Amino acid sequence: MKKGKKVQLKSNLKPNNVRNIREAKLMSKSELAKAADLSIPTIDRVEKGHPCRMETMRKIIKALGLTLDERNTVFLE
Repeated sequence: MKKGKKVQLKSNLKPNNVRNIREAKLMSKSELAKAADLSIPTIDRVEKGHPCRMETMRKIIKALGLTLDERNTVFLE
């Protein structure tokens, strides 16, 4: 019996404003990744709405020049 591909349900994706804010600040994914000390694929996954660790969220918020009090502007809850 062949093993089928794992299908990831999109229901666990959480919308956020990372891409919108990054683009409004004229930052590339590469620039944000470097400023946040994260990889470009991590930024890409987060922008697509995949879940991430609290530390990753904190790094992105700070790298976007925002305060932690503004986290709900970036990561919608």
